[in-house]
Amino acid sequence: MNETTAQDEAAAMAATRPQTDTVLALIFGISAAHLLNDTIQALLPSIYPILRNSYQLDYTQLGLITFTFQLTASLLQPLVGWITDRKPMPYSLPIGMGFTLIGLISLANSTSFPTILMSAAMIGTGSAVFHPGASRIAFMAAGKRRGLAQSIFQVGGNAGSAIGPLLAALVIVPHGQRSIIAFSAVALLGVVILSFIGRWQSQNVHRMKPKAKATGEHSAYPPKTVAIALAVLVALTFSKYVYLSSLTSYYTFYLIDRFHIPVQSSQYYLFLLLAAVAVGTIAGGPIGDRIGRKRVIWVSILGVAPFSLLLPHVGLGMTAALSVVIGLVLASAFSAILVYAQELLPGKVGMIAGLFFGLAFGIAGIGSAVLGKVADHQGINFVFQICAYLPLIGILTVFLPDVETEKE
Repeated sequence: MNETTAQDEAAAMAATRPQTDTVLALIFGISAAHLLNDTIQALLPSIYPILRNSYQLDYTQLGLITFTFQLTASLLQPLVGWITDRKPMPYSLPIGMGFTLIGLISLANSTSFPTILMSAAMIGTGSAVFHPGASRIAFMAAGKRRGLAQSIFQVGGNAGSAIGPLLAALVIVPHGQRSIIAFSAVALLGVVILSFIGRWQSQNVHRMKPKAKATGEHSAYPPKTVAIALAVLVALTFSKYVYLSSLTSYYTFYLIDRFHIPVQSSQYYLFLLLAAVAVGTIAGGPIGDRIGRKRVIWVSILGVAPFSLLLPHVGLGMTAALSVVIGLVLASAFSAILVYAQELLPGKVGMIAGLFFGLAFGIAGIGSAVLGKVADHQGINFVFQICAYLPLIGILTVFLPDVETEKE
């Protein structure tokens, strides 16, 4: 009887404090779900050449597809994060993947530009539900290793973004739009994985709640400092994602237009770029844990500038090489920015994740639409020339305070 009482007391004590151990199995699980989610999402821009030829779309319409997807995700993500900070919803993640599944099936059967836009909106809704909740899971399972957890989570998404174009080249390009339906199996697998993760979250809510109460959900910095820091982070996110949008949405068209390579070959070059992004992502978080987020942000944004400025003026081989370097360096930025913001405003993990994921999607969507319009009027080469200057915005990092990882 005494042994049972002692076990109950130990369980009660565990439920009243945040646990600092790192649950790698959950982190890798949510990263795998991120891979599946972003593999599906990456199919959309990867099949733009097919959609353009099938429906006679111009660059502006292609930009509007990206805009619809990104805007849907960006508007909903902060709201989802705000709600789940106040009332955790462990099984919202498989429901979000269900929206993605519906959008995928709709896209495979779309017969007009409006139905393509509707499909993109459904996939965007699934993304809006997935990212804040999944980032919260990574934070809960991280313990003291927040940067590492966020990087592992992010690299799953980046790997999915890299695999998507490759699968599109191998499956969709040879077999056409209807073959997208085959990827519904990927979405169903995601629903299963996220259901198990939702069960873990429902049993481990205590890993988050006490910490939020202990901090009072207030920053250690004055409101003015927090406002300036957030404004800088928004500017840096703008720099990163508009430039990244120029690559992910129009890189294949740039290669086809400038170097006259076939569509399938351009997909392989896009795979190399996105694979580099996936590899670079895994380094940003652990390095930030060791040397600080601000230093990582400095290097990952401003450090890209020399390579981005050179990119529009070199041949195909050097273009591929520079793109890999840019992907490696730029990829480390987002994990560092996100964890930095979460440490700046403790207790608001979901809202911050939703805000910055949403901001990233929204900026990328607007950027894609604007860049598509510019490409229609000035050419795709001009787009890459003007976007090359965006990493210079990284100089604003000087205004960020030195937020240190909290020692527990």
